[in-house]
Amino acid sequence: MNRSQQSGSDVEALGLRAGEWVEVRSKEEILRTLDKKGQLDELPFMPAMFAYCGRRMQVRKSAHKTCDTINWTGGRRMTAAVHLDDAYCDGAGYDGCQARCLLFWKEAWLKRANGPEMATIRVGSASGSEPTAGVCTEADVVAAAKGGPVAEGTPRPTYVCQTTQLVAATTPLAWWDVSQYIEDYRSGNVGVRRMVDGFAYAAWANLIGVSKKARLGLLSRALVVAYDRIQALRGGVPWPRRRGTIPPGQKTPAESLNLQPGERVRVKPYRDILATLDENNKNRGLYFDAEHVPYCGGEYTVLSRVDKIIEEKTGKMMSFKTASIILDGAACQSRYSDRRMFCPRGVFPYFREIWLERVEAPRAS
Repeated sequence: MNRSQQSGSDVEALGLRAGEWVEVRSKEEILRTLDKKGQLDELPFMPAMFAYCGRRMQVRKSAHKTCDTINWTGGRRMTAAVHLDDAYCDGAGYDGCQARCLLFWKEAWLKRANGPEMATIRVGSASGSEPTAGVCTEADVVAAAKGGPVAEGTPRPTYVCQTTQLVAATTPLAWWDVSQYIEDYRSGNVGVRRMVDGFAYAAWANLIGVSKKARLGLLSRALVVAYDRIQALRGGVPWPRRRGTIPPGQKTPAESLNLQPGERVRVKPYRDILATLDENNKNRGLYFDAEHVPYCGGEYTVLSRVDKIIEEKTGKMMSFKTASIILDGAACQSRYSDRRMFCPRGVFPYFREIWLERVEAPRAS
């Protein structure tokens, strides 16, 4: 059994694997693990998470690592944490933030659903002293979400959530650290086929990158063509790092479908979407990432519209000039992400409505 020992906590880790069943501890048990800021190892327990207390849930992925979406430095290591199935932040306590982030759960907040309880929790200060009962209250957790008590009439709060705290709650993880890939497999996050495909893509991308730096344009184009042909034979995704076709300085197009949750849509073909992007792969400021590409041509249900989210770097609420769409089942798989391969975080990529088209509902017989 592994032990995770950081400043502010001494937790006997469960070593949970993907697919295991757990029970979220009671509110009282969880509060005893938190400091006055509502955090364990600098990771906040968020107001929306109280609704899950006492529920039996399945581990989606081990959260032994994640990606830095604040400073974009690559991978980050986290200890004794998991993601649970269908456990997303609904914006409670954060004035309706619509990012719909997959929540992190410290193993100290969970216990195995079957068999004897296997977690021993002793939370104290960095010096190892035992905590005083009731250090944190539910009101503390709610207040901490907005950076502390906010007086009426004051400027917009600076929010504190798991996403804004991600760098503080983790440590750097180099892409060449082999131990992370061993843990990806051991935890059940990644199977052999997925791992082989990921490393093959990374090697091919490196060859293309080297040929471009050496100004061997013909070679790099030949490698892309070869990649496409191989993928076509295996029914895979074409080269996912092409550039948009709209020249610099020219305005990118927009389209409003007024899509609503529950509607059925089809993601347009990749080349049609490239025609809506500038050379930085942006449409009206929204980036179309390589992780969008596997969903091109597929049919999905609209999960929600996104008009406002908390900016991860500043903690301020940010409003979108053009609404974006989240599709059910279309989350980042970290298949093509530089320096953060196999990240289990499952962030929802946003889709512009111009990248989508409605699918007509079948007529009733």
